[in-house]
Amino acid sequence: MVTVNDFLSSISHLAPIGFAALGFALGMRHATDPDHVVAVTAILSRERRLAAATRTGLVWGLGHSLTVLAVGCAIILLKIQVPVRLGLAMEFAVAIVLILLGLPAVGSALKSISVALGLFSTPITAAATVQVHSHVHSHDGIAHSHVHAHYHDGVTVHQSHLLEPDAAYRPAPRSALKSFCVGLVHGLAGSAAIALFVLSAIPQPIWGAAYLGVFCLGTVAGMMLITTAIGAPMVLAARRVGRLHRKLVLGSGLLSFCFGLFIAYQIGVTKGLFSATPIWTPH
Repeated sequence: MVTVNDFLSSISHLAPIGFAALGFALGMRHATDPDHVVAVTAILSRERRLAAATRTGLVWGLGHSLTVLAVGCAIILLKIQVPVRLGLAMEFAVAIVLILLGLPAVGSALKSISVALGLFSTPITAAATVQVHSHVHSHDGIAHSHVHAHYHDGVTVHQSHLLEPDAAYRPAPRSALKSFCVGLVHGLAGSAAIALFVLSAIPQPIWGAAYLGVFCLGTVAGMMLITTAIGAPMVLAARRVGRLHRKLVLGSGLLSFCFGLFIAYQIGVTKGLFSATPIWTPH
């Protein structure tokens, strides 16, 4: 199998057009890394518009590019050495972000389990009057109605929701800032490895920095395509099949949480981030 490093080692004799095309293609390939896809999937799960999904990829790519260019150019132009423990810490930050993105899904899953086991319920007294009615909402230009059940005990109005509102129709959180911040962290984690590969293949600092810029453009374009492709079925599910969309939201969140735990274990234990002799191989 041909590795990224093998590709980069052939750049020095390429014509400018080939040089740019290869950097752009490898940038798009970089966007498909598993940790990138898992992170944006967790963010996209609550989107209801395809344009918003594409925007998520654009903003994520801009955040990623900012740190890759900043750290990468510092390494290429100033020949800065990245300590082993710092390199591992930057990669460990990705695990923390993935875990945080998945926490809401974990909370939702635990709540559902508690309800199923009868550990979480609201007692209804004999004096309570149950009322079932519907609300009409409009989110992102999509009008819908869903049913609530409330009970009134003569003292507290709307004391409890007895029927869980349809999660598919809850307003999606503003994801632009979240996407940008997640992109920043992912770019920080990969910037050292990318810069070291470029530096080994392109000794001239100016050409190396230029390649890095083209690489980042490819990453932005690749992430926009990925988020659009992932977002399309999720948007359709949000509009047409509420129960399926709820499962997609839960599943993507749990995947992010578990994948974050896996990366945290790999970096913290296997690679020894918290040990006396950490091992870091930029990749």
